[in-house]
Amino acid sequence: MESTATSPGEASAQLSVNDRPFKVGDRAVHPGHGVGEVIALEGRDFGGSKHTCYVLKMVDTGLKVMVPTSAVKRVGLRAVMKKRAAEGILDILRSKEVAVDAQPWNRRLRAYTELLKSGAPDQIAQVLRDMYRLKFDKALSFGERRLLDQARSLLVHELALAKCVDRVAIEAEIQQIFAT
Repeated sequence: MESTATSPGEASAQLSVNDRPFKVGDRAVHPGHGVGEVIALEGRDFGGSKHTCYVLKMVDTGLKVMVPTSAVKRVGLRAVMKKRAAEGILDILRSKEVAVDAQPWNRRLRAYTELLKSGAPDQIAQVLRDMYRLKFDKALSFGERRLLDQARSLLVHELALAKCVDRVAIEAEIQQIFAT
């Protein structure tokens, strides 16, 4: 068996990508849209070739997203994290580290955007943690507020599902973490 070295973010992203097929009714996490429910499997014709696609209805927005079954890994579609992983995410929020060192704002914004685009819950949690901390130090710029809102929306619903609690409880827990 061949082993390759990966960074912590890459390792969690590799472990969280789902190798088993989703079924109708399963919940899945799309890296750019958050938690969705698989509502159908449909055949589609893309450029003359037939593909089977998962049709996801995003929980927060009601948006329908199609992901070809052959592109699940490439897109980053994954199962909702387990309760133990959710506790690890909350530990990241509690940590005193900073994901992106002080740099000019445009480089910092780009680095945080890349962390969000990864779709990895641990990296999204780092963005949420850093934006909340920055919010207490100064008024956030439009871009920073957008990052905070996006990170929050991507994480809160998944954490609530993983811990089997409602979203309000997760929001309160996050508020309490940053109030200390």
